[in-house]
Amino acid sequence: MARDDAQPSQERARGDALGLPGTGPGSLASFGQRVVAFLVDALAAALVAGLVTAPELPRNWSLLAFVLITVAFLVLAGQTPGMRLLGLRLAHPEPERRLALWRALVRTGLLVLLVPALIVDVDGRGLHDRWTSTAVVRDR
Repeated sequence: MARDDAQPSQERARGDALGLPGTGPGSLASFGQRVVAFLVDALAAALVAGLVTAPELPRNWSLLAFVLITVAFLVLAGQTPGMRLLGLRLAHPEPERRLALWRALVRTGLLVLLVPALIVDVDGRGLHDRWTSTAVVRDR
């Protein structure tokens, strides 16, 4: 039972250190949402690569397709097809401008390695986002 004189929680909200709201649009996306968006993008890349390599399996060509699709969509639209489907977008230090090509390339390169994306900070941001000063946030 809560007491009237109880102290407010000292626990900070996710994204507070980044100046992001704790919930709603602009708040950090959950790990589950980011994983589903990644899987959608990976499947789309495999399908695109499969169309190019048919009747053979795409093998590593799907990685190239993933990199090209991800970098192009992040630079042009600020979100990949998977992010768009889930209502997410990539936030970066210059919100009124497009994501710089170098940030998209470094972020995507690290994402392809998977391990940096799985090492997360207290806010749940992977190393690929921390090293490029980006964050995946809810768009709606």
